[in-house]
Amino acid sequence: MRALRRSIALALALSALAAAPAGAQDSCLGEPEAEGVTPMPGPALRFGINPAGEAGALGPAVEPVPGTPAETLAALAHLAPPAGPFYVRLNRFFWSEGVPGIRRFQKLARRYTRHGYLVELQLRYHPRPEQEGRIDRWVKYVRRVTRKFGRNPGVRAIQVTNEVNFTISPDSSDGAYDRARKALVRGVIAAKRVARHRDLNQLKIGFNWFYRTDPGNERSFWGELAAAKPRFRRAVDWVGLDAYPGTFFPPVELGDGYRDGIVNALSTLRCFMTGAGIPEAVPIHVEENGYPTLEPTRSYAEQVNAMRQMVGAVHDFRGTFNVTDYRWFDLRDHRTSSQNFQHQYGLLRDDYTPKPAFEVYRELVAELARRKRGKR
Repeated sequence: MRALRRSIALALALSALAAAPAGAQDSCLGEPEAEGVTPMPGPALRFGINPAGEAGALGPAVEPVPGTPAETLAALAHLAPPAGPFYVRLNRFFWSEGVPGIRRFQKLARRYTRHGYLVELQLRYHPRPEQEGRIDRWVKYVRRVTRKFGRNPGVRAIQVTNEVNFTISPDSSDGAYDRARKALVRGVIAAKRVARHRDLNQLKIGFNWFYRTDPGNERSFWGELAAAKPRFRRAVDWVGLDAYPGTFFPPVELGDGYRDGIVNALSTLRCFMTGAGIPEAVPIHVEENGYPTLEPTRSYAEQVNAMRQMVGAVHDFRGTFNVTDYRWFDLRDHRTSSQNFQHQYGLLRDDYTPKPAFEVYRELVAELARRKRGKR
């Protein structure tokens, strides 16, 4: 099985290089197997989850099944470790929604922080047609969001833009929109400047990366970040990883391949970060990691298997790659009856009944989470 995985990894690497444009052969390909990488200790992880039950997806739009605040809070209380912290990651915060969107997410942030959770925001570029490419206006919006949310001491992080290297899914990612890379660079700088000037020391600013696209696109994306002014790199407090081994890349995992997939993702990201001039001291946050179900082809048992391997790998190699945070995506299905597996990422079905992985995640968090001052 291990020899087969090695052959598959080599074939993928060779095919990617063959498809890459001239000069892209020096792209980062990462470690193909966990077995060849030395696990190094580090501080215990800070865990969390995306609570919304709404997922961006390729394919026709499907309305999510509405949730209830009380049931969501009850599920979070079951998952949170006895002594925290425990983060909720609020996604799909779109520039296109303007002031109403800001108010909606302020209400959500207050709800979770009042119950003892820490909050991070996924602040999407996602413009309306008349906004697209107007980066000066986007920067003003980022500044406004940072000022407003920075007043809440429980809001600890803002991810500026989402998956800008992924260019084919405007519902889930910002890379499909004009000048998205500029939005990332200038947005990070703007958010960090506000945080510094207002002494919002608790508020950390970062961006994320989708694992992974073709080598030519990755070289172009990271090359543009490397060419940005030094103040961009000084503004980056963390870089997020969105990785779905067994779902997107690679689309199928064999045996203990989920563990190998996470190590490949972490080592690839760290390589790209180094090449872009982002110091090793800047930590990686695993912002999205999950395994959607669709019985019988994508079983609940396989979700448990994937979870144990992937969370275990992040824990084991957290010191090797300087990983400080982990978020599972996500708490609850977008719509359990959908035949698109991208609508079934949840640990709960859309009616809040648990899948087996729900209890497994609670156990992993209790065992591995960072403890600090007895707070969630």
